[in-house]
Amino acid sequence: MLLLRNIVLGAAALIASAVPGVVLAEGASLGVVIKDHRFSPAELHAPANTPITLNVQNADSTPEEFESKQLRVEKVIAGGAATTIRVRPLAPGRYRFFGDYHEDTAEGYLVVE
Repeated sequence: MLLLRNIVLGAAALIASAVPGVVLAEGASLGVVIKDHRFSPAELHAPANTPITLNVQNADSTPEEFESKQLRVEKVIAGGAATTIRVRPLAPGRYRFFGDYHEDTAEGYLVVE
């Protein structure tokens, strides 16, 4: 059984290396908190070409809309609530996100390296 498992894993790795865009990694999981209408941390880092899961917690008592045109995300998060946002694998770059209800203070960046 162990031999069969190793053969399957080896075949998957071989296929992934031959097909561009296939990712065997689990992905990156990042957390950010909205407090006093600000993101903390204001800058997140993730590996390139890997699926990303953003865990967003709104510690304020009022709702906030997590938005990013570059990431193609718009999600309203109730006060005191949390949500999970899945982001497609990204090329290296700096991607802006913001709180649509408090854009003057709620701003952050996802840095993909």
